[in-house]
Amino acid sequence: MPRTARVAPKEHVYHVMTRGNNRQAVFRDDEDYGRYLAILQRYRKKYTFKLYHYVLMRNHVHLVLQPAEQGGALSEIMKGINLSYAYHYKKKYRHVGHFWQDRYKSIIVSADEYLLACGSYVELNPVRAHIVDDPMDYRWSSYAWYACGHSNQLLDTQPVYQAFGRNAGERRQKYRDFVMAMLREKKALRGEMDRKLAYGSDDFIGRLAKKHPIAAALRPQGRPKKVDCVDKQNRPL
Repeated sequence: MPRTARVAPKEHVYHVMTRGNNRQAVFRDDEDYGRYLAILQRYRKKYTFKLYHYVLMRNHVHLVLQPAEQGGALSEIMKGINLSYAYHYKKKYRHVGHFWQDRYKSIIVSADEYLLACGSYVELNPVRAHIVDDPMDYRWSSYAWYACGHSNQLLDTQPVYQAFGRNAGERRQKYRDFVMAMLREKKALRGEMDRKLAYGSDDFIGRLAKKHPIAAALRPQGRPKKVDCVDKQNRPL
């Protein structure tokens, strides 16, 4: 069966996932994780894309990014990152053969509450994988930057987060409440991104289907259920 043509116009935000071949580990130690983040920063500067969320798991990576109009296309960005990291891994571990599994997967994300849900989906990966109970306890993700203001020069503030409060403290608290509500009431969004080409409202999906030749692959999916964003057990700033 032929592959579905990839649609990646620069004006959109993307949830990108790339996995090790045969689900093999792509990170073996802290130096590997750090090297990937350094490569990510290098290509972020080269292609001027915005990075909103990320998580590095043992055998795969999730990124939420937005290419710049005058920067590199999504394909250029991911080719650079993936080839550079594969070179590091193969040289360090004398690995032979395919490193990444097939091509990366990308989902177009609507820049509204769906972007916020997508970010929490990414940052809840270690919880769904039963590595940690609290996303704050996982080092290799963007969660601590949004939730507690930890320093992270890789990240750009995603637009929906800015509207979460009048100051940094309020935004961080509301973000923690939001993610904990997704964990508590939406089961950490398990299965939320399965078999999707786009993530957004019916109107957003409809506009994409009219503009790009992928109408048959896109189906209306409805708006995510609203959740109560009050979590009394959430940790303080």
